[in-house]
Amino acid sequence: MKVVNYIKESYNELIHKVTWPSWEELQSSAIIVMVSTLIIALIIAFMDWGFKNIMENIYSWFI
Repeated sequence: MKVVNYIKESYNELIHKVTWPSWEELQSSAIIVMVSTLIIALIIAFMDWGFKNIMENIYSWFI
């Protein structure tokens, strides 16, 4: 009985109490996430490239 009551209350809350974003808000949030992800990926790629070059230079001293 507790499970059925939980499901009913959850459904009621999702339908009547939750404010869902509009389609425009959802699109703008998705664009912000995509741009942020791209910027972070580029920063990480640049750092990886830089550390690779640094390590290659350090290793070249010993070989």
